[in-house]
Amino acid sequence: MKSIKYIIILVVLAIIMNGFYVLNETEQAIITQFGQPIGNAIEDAGLHFKTPFIQKTHIFEKRVLEWDGNPTQIPTSDKKYLAVDSFARWRIVDPLKFYQTTGQERFAHSRLDDIISGTTRDVISLNDLIEIVRDTNHELVYSLESDSDLLNAAVQHIKLGRSAIADSILFLSKSKISEYGIELLDVKIKRVNYIEEVRSKIYERMISERQKIAAKYRSAGQGQAAEINGKRSRELDEINSEAYKQAQEIKGRADGEATQIYAKAYNKDPEFYKFMKTLSTYKETINKNNTLILSTDSEYYKYLIKTK
Repeated sequence: MKSIKYIIILVVLAIIMNGFYVLNETEQAIITQFGQPIGNAIEDAGLHFKTPFIQKTHIFEKRVLEWDGNPTQIPTSDKKYLAVDSFARWRIVDPLKFYQTTGQERFAHSRLDDIISGTTRDVISLNDLIEIVRDTNHELVYSLESDSDLLNAAVQHIKLGRSAIADSILFLSKSKISEYGIELLDVKIKRVNYIEEVRSKIYERMISERQKIAAKYRSAGQGQAAEINGKRSRELDEINSEAYKQAQEIKGRADGEATQIYAKAYNKDPEFYKFMKTLSTYKETINKNNTLILSTDSEYYKYLIKTK
């Protein structure tokens, strides 16, 4: 009797546990019976009941979900090959249709991949690169060393712009995705880059341009250095010339004054002046290494004669 009682209790507990389910505020559900949906979607949070073991609960998110696509190589209308990375936000608005068409979020992501990626490819391939990169026609500021080709590309005026292209992708994808019980809320282009083959060439070009600009700066610096050095040498020559001129003028005035002094001294006592001058000459010309031969009537000799 006790074993039968326990069995009955276990059966009742199993029926209760399998028959009741709870939905929170972020969930919605549909009930299926033998794989077929029964009734409308259940969106109210709280405790709910279903037929045990016969009916099954399928719970889906109410919240906004994200889709993050893989970078896709897409050619633009002006033959520029880009790697475009986009993302989207979506939610399940019709759980019954969502279950009938996809069944799970994993399969829904596969549908989103096909639709959004395909639409993105179609829209971008109809527009030029400048439309994908820029969003407005605001005036750009350029540096003086910028490449002229890049400047010409930069001043192109856009017709749509990046945001308008993203809105176009959203509009075209939204109607296709709605048949799966999904509302597509937003599509944005997260990143745009050249494909790897083109990117390496662009980097090489950027390096070459930087080197050309660096060489331009070095050449300008060397020219300014030569100009400064030339100016310095010229100023130094002018200073030396002026100093030499002043030195010669001072020396000339000194020589003139010395001559005047000599002349005055000579006029005062010519014989004494001659004597002092001869003694000065002796000091400069006679030493132990020289031999001086003089005649006895030489003026130079007469001061060497020993007088009695």
